[in-house]
Amino acid sequence: MPAPRIEIELDKLIHNARKLTALYGSKGIRVTAVTKGVCGSPRIASALLNSGIRSLGDSRIANIQKMREAGLDAQFILIRSPMPSEVERVVEFADVSLNTEISVIRLLAEHAAKRGKIHRIVLMVELGDLREGILPSDVEAVVKETISLQGVKLIGIGTNLACFGGVRPTEANMQELSSIAGNVQRKYGINFEIVSGGNSANYQWFVSTPDVGLVNHLRIGEAILLGCDTLTRERIPGLYTDAFTLVAEVIEFKTKPSRPHGEIAQDAFGHVFAFEDKGDVKRAILALGEQDVDVSAIKPRIEADVLGASSDHLILAVKGLDLGVGDEVRFDVGYSALLRVMTSPYVEKVYLPQAFPELLLPCVRTLCTVRSSAS
Repeated sequence: MPAPRIEIELDKLIHNARKLTALYGSKGIRVTAVTKGVCGSPRIASALLNSGIRSLGDSRIANIQKMREAGLDAQFILIRSPMPSEVERVVEFADVSLNTEISVIRLLAEHAAKRGKIHRIVLMVELGDLREGILPSDVEAVVKETISLQGVKLIGIGTNLACFGGVRPTEANMQELSSIAGNVQRKYGINFEIVSGGNSANYQWFVSTPDVGLVNHLRIGEAILLGCDTLTRERIPGLYTDAFTLVAEVIEFKTKPSRPHGEIAQDAFGHVFAFEDKGDVKRAILALGEQDVDVSAIKPRIEADVLGASSDHLILAVKGLDLGVGDEVRFDVGYSALLRVMTSPYVEKVYLPQAFPELLLPCVRTLCTVRSSAS
């Protein structure tokens, strides 16, 4: 098989998606599956739809366009605030977008009205993480203007946590979101379709809270893809954490000193490292690098330490076993590694034969046979 490659087990993704939709559904919360971590792969998106999910979210309109043009039948949500330069494509390809700027909402309304369409809007509120969001004191003013515009419809309110500032979803900030949503609904006579409490980081809040309030929606990516709680990176019970396997090929294996010799300056990426002298070590060089993967977010499945990487060489200190040139090493991947691997054109995407074919019922409008080049 080609290398480097990322091996993808769709059965495990379907299992994770079904488990999570059932879990969150037990308290009345719907799930939008987020596909940005897999570069909007139509084949993976199709598998997620086969799990029963009906809504897909992505931060890139190009990914949404790719999935829609592949024939997927879903509600598509743009989960990053639209750029003014892309509002025409947003109106054309996304059913819903998350917004924080009234100037952008005006543009969406203008282009939607010209097309005879209604573009649906969810307003994002800033509750402490300091990524995107309208300040709570400004929400009513933005709501008032949004509902006055032709071409858009306000269908919800939401927030984002644990992305930039690492602020965890708690009873307090989820109650604040419910309070803001309730006040807006009462004052303006709106019945929100979506009150979106956040993302995969909401797991601990969800399992511990006796009452989710008005929150009825979450945007879930990493928990489906990698089976973990993003606040701790620990496995969520009952989920697979190995649906993705990174495989790289050995191009050199030699015993070498553990410490470089000569005058030390910056490396290829501007870093200066101090190296501990551990004597001679077995060093494997693999045909994989920073251009392909976030090296800090991979873990070899053999006894070895990742020493570092240049743009296209990964260096391992191997313990015990000897490797040969041409041997393959398999890795677990974290979320940042998965993002980069799925984006890299140099890493082959390989879908493994299904261990549980009954999970893949007729693919939604047929993406079991979707053009392999699109994936």
